[in-house]
Amino acid sequence: MATRALTAVLRCAVNKSQQTRSLYTIQNKIGNREIVGFGVNSEPIYIDATDFPMPAIRFKEVTPDIQALRGKEKGDWKKLTIEEKKQLYRASFRQTFVEMEAPTGEWKMILGGVCIGTVLALWIVVWLKKYVYPPLPISFTPEYREAQLQRMRLLDMQPITGIPGGRVEV
Repeated sequence: MATRALTAVLRCAVNKSQQTRSLYTIQNKIGNREIVGFGVNSEPIYIDATDFPMPAIRFKEVTPDIQALRGKEKGDWKKLTIEEKKQLYRASFRQTFVEMEAPTGEWKMILGGVCIGTVLALWIVVWLKKYVYPPLPISFTPEYREAQLQRMRLLDMQPITGIPGGRVEV
């Protein structure tokens, strides 16, 4: 019974020391920014995303100007100017939803890459046909194929189904 109690106390102490160590590591990474939520996968990171609109930490570090504005925002918001409201917003978030969803022009780079890739592929096919593949056999010429058809008619090949334009006996 005493050993169980002792192991429970030791486990609790180990867990607290690990939590303290990770908190110090997190504070070194984020600096003087406030943690205001859980974040993605409970990680205190800042990310602008429309599918996750509330980041775990504020965008900017706490400065005396921002602290003064935070004190003012606790009062009547009608007394705040538009510039002060914008400063408060920008202290917490880097972009608005409109800025996040704005077109970036990335499609132009993608389309250019696809066009360049297509042209390169066509040039490779032309090069292969000219320098790598042997010439087509003579049996691919139209004159040879016409002569072959005439010979098939002459020898009466495929008498049941017939050759197009073949001889019909009555």
